[in-house]
Amino acid sequence: MILTVTLNTALDITYRVRELRPHGTHRVSEVTERPGGKGLNVARVLAALGHEVTVTGFTGGATGRVVQEQLAGTPGVLDALVPVSGATRRTTAIVDELTGDTTQLNEPGPTVTSAEWSAFQEAYEGLLGGVSAVALCGSLPPGVPVGAYAGLVRTARTAGVPVLLDTSGEPLRRGVAARPDIVKPNTGELAELTGSHDPLRATQDARRRGARTVVASLGARGLLAATPEGTWHATPPARIHGNPTGAGDSAVAGLLSGWVERLPWPDRLARAVALSAATVLAPVAGEFDRAAYEELLGRVAVTGDASAA
Repeated sequence: MILTVTLNTALDITYRVRELRPHGTHRVSEVTERPGGKGLNVARVLAALGHEVTVTGFTGGATGRVVQEQLAGTPGVLDALVPVSGATRRTTAIVDELTGDTTQLNEPGPTVTSAEWSAFQEAYEGLLGGVSAVALCGSLPPGVPVGAYAGLVRTARTAGVPVLLDTSGEPLRRGVAARPDIVKPNTGELAELTGSHDPLRATQDARRRGARTVVASLGARGLLAATPEGTWHATPPARIHGNPTGAGDSAVAGLLSGWVERLPWPDRLARAVALSAATVLAPVAGEFDRAAYEELLGRVAVTGDASAA
């Protein structure tokens, strides 16, 4: 069982329009709704890969009920979300069919009280007893302490559970200092953390700050991993055009599934890159084009040296 944590869960709403024009009126050709937030996207991809997943985080209000109703219909995903008095946020993605570009609008999320945060921490500690790995994903809702992920990393380490952290800004900086097993920033988040715009130097710096392994997302250039075993760069065979929403979450699912399956690092990275690219070809976050994934998996180039650790 893998545990994913999404403190700022969402109902993801995707609109498709022929062409997005500022200040214009648009006719929407298609609308989809899915449970969202990074950890829920990770969970659905993991479940599609055949792993059992428990999801936790916060849920509240009418939007939260919709999220839970839809999760109930997802095979392989167990709902352990913690209720709050506020309403779960909505995120809106507008896909321009002419260009393939996506515009994202993210609400802030409900304000979490200190009592609700304490209830979550107790629930989280209880869930760790039966899992093989945990992913801490996404932004923090209002009211949750900025050092929340650092505390959750330490709790997982005390329980002997490997932990992956995927967040940004000050929560990432504090979380890295708590020594997670893996962090997965993009280049902008990594530069903000380390002050370096050179990805290789920045990944090594982030390891010195506490992360055991750093896997940096380089966008269309794939993933760069600095690990205790070595350093590798995995690149897709070609630039993939489509909706990039959720591509990073699929990469996290690839890394986590490879971790619990004890795959070598090059194979984990190849899976993560192939899943990420196949997600760009899917209509909504938390899904991937399985045929594309299987075709891409054997064509991902992984270069590196185990002696570079």
